[in-house]
Amino acid sequence: MPSQKAQKIDLNAEYPCPLCLRRRGRLALISLTEAFGCDRCQQIFVVEDSGYAIEQLSTSYPYKKAWCWRGDKWMTAHSTIRENYLPLSLGIVVFALCVVAVLAPQLTKDPKIIIALALVVLGVALMPALWQWIAYRR
Repeated sequence: MPSQKAQKIDLNAEYPCPLCLRRRGRLALISLTEAFGCDRCQQIFVVEDSGYAIEQLSTSYPYKKAWCWRGDKWMTAHSTIRENYLPLSLGIVVFALCVVAVLAPQLTKDPKIIIALALVVLGVALMPALWQWIAYRR
C-alpha cells in the first residue's frame, strides 16, 4: 500500500505526469540534468533542493506549481490560501451576513437601514474576491 507521506524522488525512475494524467504522459529524466520531461505535454519539471518535490519549470502562471510524490500519485506540494480562496471568501460572506441579520434588527427598526447595512457588508466582503478575479483572470 502506498504511503501518504511524501517520498524522495528517484532520478532513475519514471513517473506519471502530474499535468496530463488522462493522456497518460510519463516523466523521464533529461540527460545530464536533474530535470524530468513529459513525453506527452513536453513540460519540464525540476527536482526541488530537498528532493521530495518537483516544480514546473516553464510556465506563464505567476505562481510556481509543485507536486510531491506519494507512492502512487502526485499531490500538490504547496497548498496555500489561493487554492481555497473561493470557499473561504464565501464562508466569510455568509458569516458576515448572518451577523448583520442578527444584530441589525436590534440596532434599528428601519428596514431601509438594515438593507443598506447588509449591502455594505456584502460589498466589503466581496471586494477581495473581485480583486483576486481581476488580478488572475486569463
